[in-house]
Amino acid sequence: MIGVDTNVLVRLIINDDPRQHSLAKKFFAGLSADLPGFVSLTTVIETVWTLRRSYAMDAETVGRFINKLLSSREIIVQAPAVVRRGMRDALEARADFADAVISHLGIDADCDYTVTFDRSAANLPGMLLLK
Repeated sequence: MIGVDTNVLVRLIINDDPRQHSLAKKFFAGLSADLPGFVSLTTVIETVWTLRRSYAMDAETVGRFINKLLSSREIIVQAPAVVRRGMRDALEARADFADAVISHLGIDADCDYTVTFDRSAANLPGMLLLK
């Protein structure tokens, strides 16, 4: 298994550096079910944040990219159920993906709830606005 950093995932999608884009495509083409790439939860969160904030990519497009990663036999995503639920809830609640991941990690850890000062995050399952 080979770990994959955020900048390699971003270059796969964004062709703002043709050399790095080509290298990323070649790298991913060389992965297989026997030698998969590993994408950590932190890398997924950073990738979503970078695509949304730095490249102004809409949430639905980012969601499709993350779903492709999750369905790939050549990629292992850490905590895939948390990523799936987080992406779904972030889209539905119009909240940050990172907040949605935080909420689902709390749910999976059997927290009664996770407190937040963020009003948008408070709309997510398992989150409670601290007031």
